[in-house]
Amino acid sequence: MKTRTQTKTARRRPEDRPDEILSAALDIFNEKGFAAARVEDIAKRAGLSKGAVYLYFDSKEAMLKALVEQSAGQIANAASALALMGAERDPEKAYRAILKMALTALSDPDISAAPRLVLSEAGRFPELAEFYRRRVIEVGRAAISHLIRTGARNGQFRDIADEAAILAFMGPAVAHMMLSTVFRLPEDPDLDPADMADAIADIVLNGLKPRGDVDA
Repeated sequence: MKTRTQTKTARRRPEDRPDEILSAALDIFNEKGFAAARVEDIAKRAGLSKGAVYLYFDSKEAMLKALVEQSAGQIANAASALALMGAERDPEKAYRAILKMALTALSDPDISAAPRLVLSEAGRFPELAEFYRRRVIEVGRAAISHLIRTGARNGQFRDIADEAAILAFMGPAVAHMMLSTVFRLPEDPDLDPADMADAIADIVLNGLKPRGDVDA
C-alpha cells in the first residue's frame, strides 16, 4: 500500500518538478547554508531521487542561479522595462515606480531569500557573485543610468556623475532588504514599503537641504 507521500509524488506533473526542487533547495540553503547544503538533502526534501534532481539541475549552483532568476532577476527585468517605458515621459515618476516595486518585492522574505544568500556567499563562490552582478546588478545599473541620462538631457535632473547617482539610487533597495529581513528586530516598526519608497525617493531626488538652499 502506498503512503500519502508516495501517492503525492506519483501524482506530480513533470513540469511542476523544477519549482518543487527549487523550493526544497531554498529551504535547505536557508537551514544549512549554501556551502553545507547537499544535493541529496535537496532531493530528499523534494521527495525525489538524487538522479531525478540532476535531470533538471546539474548542481546546487544551478539551483541558486535559478532562484536568483525567479526573484532578483525578475525585479531587475521589471526595473529595466519601467525605465525604458517611463524615462522619456517622466524619469522621476519612473524612478519612484522602480523603487516602490523593488522595496515592495524585497520586503517579502521569500523573494529576498535568494539575493540574500548570494550576498552572504559571494566571497566564497566568485562564480555566483559574477552571475549575480551580470544578471541583476548590471541590468539595474543600466536601467538607472538610462533614467539619469534621459532626465539630464531633458533638463529634469542635474548633469551628475553616473556612478555616484547609481549608488544613491540603488543603495536604498539593498539597505531596505537587509534591514527588513536579516537585521530586523521584533520591536522595529512595520513600515509600508510603498511609503518608504516615496520617502527615500524624496531624499534621493531632493537631497537633505531645505528647498531653496543653493549653498553647495
